[in-house]
Amino acid sequence: MRERIQDLSGIDSATLAHFGLQQRNGNNGIIHYNIPLTRAMVQTLKDKPFVWSVVKERETPGMAFYYPLNYETGWTRGDFGPLWIPKRGDTIWFNRGNLDFLVAAYERPIKNYEGNDFAFRNGRVYINGEVAEYYVFRFDYYFMMGDSRHNSADSRNWGFVPEDHIVGRPVLIWLSLERDNPWFGGRIRWSRMFRSARM
Repeated sequence: MRERIQDLSGIDSATLAHFGLQQRNGNNGIIHYNIPLTRAMVQTLKDKPFVWSVVKERETPGMAFYYPLNYETGWTRGDFGPLWIPKRGDTIWFNRGNLDFLVAAYERPIKNYEGNDFAFRNGRVYINGEVAEYYVFRFDYYFMMGDSRHNSADSRNWGFVPEDHIVGRPVLIWLSLERDNPWFGGRIRWSRMFRSARM
């Protein structure tokens, strides 16, 4: 495959920085984007003269990246779950379902957020030194999702957020931008501004 080269030798450094370009021996000004696309969108992009290639991201599922971190689920950013989110008074049973997954997914809230000693030995769960067949949650938990779905570190990476960790509440949308449009060509989403952010 023949690589296309763009000569950047005559461009000043401020312009290069603004557009995210880097000089490598005076050329190779390539910008990479990571965006979710439908098949129709991919074809539309490929038809553009300024798009050199569209490459599908091959995300390797693995326990190093997605919650629960110490259990292999095969989940990815775009294909995550299902994951049960506990609320105050909910009971989790350790004698039903996949015990290894239950321990991996729910040890963190039980131990770190609710302050219990948690151990898993010889196929048994121990909470505060006692064998536990079940546990009743004391807090409501939330699954937080970043607004830049494919570029956010959120509950897909670090798990549930307990109610006492939420310290604010959105009131309104102050500004909403469509970053791919010019300032005087639709960048400001006027229809969303100053609207309630409450569900």
